[in-house]
Amino acid sequence: MTGERPKARRLTRRRVLENWWVLPVAGTLGTFGYMGWYASRVTLGKRDAGEPEFQPGAAVWVASAGHLAQEWAEVTFTYADRPCVALRVPEPVLGGLSVDGRHYAAYSRICTHLGCPVVLVRDPEVLAFAYNYRPPREDQHPQLGCPCHYSVFDPLKAGEAVFGKASGPLPRVRLEARGGDLYATGIEPAPPLGG
Repeated sequence: MTGERPKARRLTRRRVLENWWVLPVAGTLGTFGYMGWYASRVTLGKRDAGEPEFQPGAAVWVASAGHLAQEWAEVTFTYADRPCVALRVPEPVLGGLSVDGRHYAAYSRICTHLGCPVVLVRDPEVLAFAYNYRPPREDQHPQLGCPCHYSVFDPLKAGEAVFGKASGPLPRVRLEARGGDLYATGIEPAPPLGG
């Protein structure tokens, strides 16, 4: 046994036919593994909004309080060269503004996944049909949805991503009340796109 090399196993047609089942099984396992990873990424692993970290900026008029007289009224505006939306919401929101029992929240409209503009989706059935997301019973209110890749953000949870490919919350805009008007005076930094 000095220096003898073990015989190499030859690949024959017979050996291939006896072990053909390995390829479809490996492909199926890989596919289901990817689907499980993707499903967990779409529904879990979202980052919390946390305390706001506004970058101060020039005061920009957003709207008069009369433009946001009803709950879920919305006004779009531009701040720091980013399209934004201000909403009258039914309850206080972390990073939002409350004045005389009225509550407001403002967000950048740039989706944190790939940068498409989000829109306010008022009907939960539209979310279920078009976005493949049915909010839990306690969250049956308008949501901000990205029509490009169907991420959904909850305006009552400080803009957190609750479904879809986006994992980060929408940047919040700081609102201030001056007389009967609302002004934007700061915005959170834009996160890197892709998550």
